[in-house]
Amino acid sequence: MKMFRRVAMLLMLSGTAAAGAVPQRGAQGVLVGSGGQTLYTYDLDGSSGHSRCDGSCAVVWPPYLADSQARPIGDYSVTTRTDGSRQWAYRKHPLYLFAGDDKPGDRDGDGVNGSWHVVP
Repeated sequence: MKMFRRVAMLLMLSGTAAAGAVPQRGAQGVLVGSGGQTLYTYDLDGSSGHSRCDGSCAVVWPPYLADSQARPIGDYSVTTRTDGSRQWAYRKHPLYLFAGDDKPGDRDGDGVNGSWHVVP
């Protein structure tokens, strides 16, 4: 039920997500977003630099967005999604948040469907 409420809230907010800053290494050694949320990659994206997670997938796995001023730096790049929004990528792997994580540092999305992974 908790996950359902969170997904419903994300559906209402979709399209209004704020863009995040360049990802950083968190205290646990994994990549985190500007609010300390764990970031994930999706195996189906491969290293193409393009996201294959749209629609309902992007509700559960919101892309970690980049603003219009974001520029590639080191291992970080910016990719353009099919809806025109910009998404951070790490070594050409688009980055995502997980709707099931409740607080900064949570890693509940790691290993989901064998396709989602935290970025070490």
